[in-house]
Amino acid sequence: MFGSVFMKSSLETLKPRISVAPMMDWTTKDYRFFARLFNPNVVLYTEMVTTGAILFGDTKRHLDYSHGEHPIVLQLGGSNPKDLAECTKMAQDWGYDEVNLNVGCPSDRVQNNKIGACLMAEPDLVAECIAKMQQVVDIPVHVKHRIGIDDMQSYDEMLNFVDTVAKTGCHHFVVHARIALLKGLSPKENREIPPLRYEDVYRLKQDRPELFIEINGGIKTVAETQAHLQHVDGVMIGREAYHNPYLLAELGQLWNLDLPDRFNIMQQMMPYIEQRLAEGAPLSIITRHILGLFQNLPGARKWRQALSGGNAKTRSDIEHALCNIHEAIQRTEASLQVQDI
Repeated sequence: MFGSVFMKSSLETLKPRISVAPMMDWTTKDYRFFARLFNPNVVLYTEMVTTGAILFGDTKRHLDYSHGEHPIVLQLGGSNPKDLAECTKMAQDWGYDEVNLNVGCPSDRVQNNKIGACLMAEPDLVAECIAKMQQVVDIPVHVKHRIGIDDMQSYDEMLNFVDTVAKTGCHHFVVHARIALLKGLSPKENREIPPLRYEDVYRLKQDRPELFIEINGGIKTVAETQAHLQHVDGVMIGREAYHNPYLLAELGQLWNLDLPDRFNIMQQMMPYIEQRLAEGAPLSIITRHILGLFQNLPGARKWRQALSGGNAKTRSDIEHALCNIHEAIQRTEASLQVQDI
């Protein structure tokens, strides 16, 4: 039915593969620019973009990104093979490194349009979509999915899904290690309530060693990341990379990178903020993505308060908040030095 040659990701040379999960309203181009400043090697994903939004909406708004965001993956939502193929070709022409098909989102809105996790119940359709997408591009195309949905919760059912899609030549699977209960839980609850079953993802890698298996779900630390890499090929981090973006810098130790200074990161961010303001973007659209910069440090709460809720209206407001948190950190360090004496 399909070809049997595996399409290997060009990004697999970036070992280990660590990525930031696609998150609606969060992994915007403003967040991605910010995230890239912490680590040059982490793979960034767009928010999920539906085929309809690209084909019939503001294409430029949905596909544009900054050159510095590479390596970057476009995640598509859809189930029409022809539309997905057309959008995948556009993604390649736009310069994206890879394209990912969303088979994991549990939202009611996307289910009604046959998008996301509900597609796990139709592995043949997903395979047809992936095959059509691969036929029109040279860049890798892969899938992000759950370990199960509703009445399809067994390991064997997930394996059947993966095997069916892999017959197309799809080599790379990003596996969220939770089932999705589409008929009983909200999207938020589906990120928290179903228990994590990492062992299912580990087993998938053991049973299909020729596939590139990337694990996702509940991963928050460098130590947890390193532990998962003993069993799978890559790790995708979600909400923690947003709320505590300095984790991306700490993950740099996997490539022997030096830790960047948070204040230097903001210095690099300032010209971008000025550019976005000149384009007419409200400052609050940008500052909401940088609230977690000083997570777990003295003054972090005041930093968030100064920038959230529209409190920051100009660049000078951001610079004032930076001065305040710098002083708070210095006071704490001085206090600790006194205690050591």
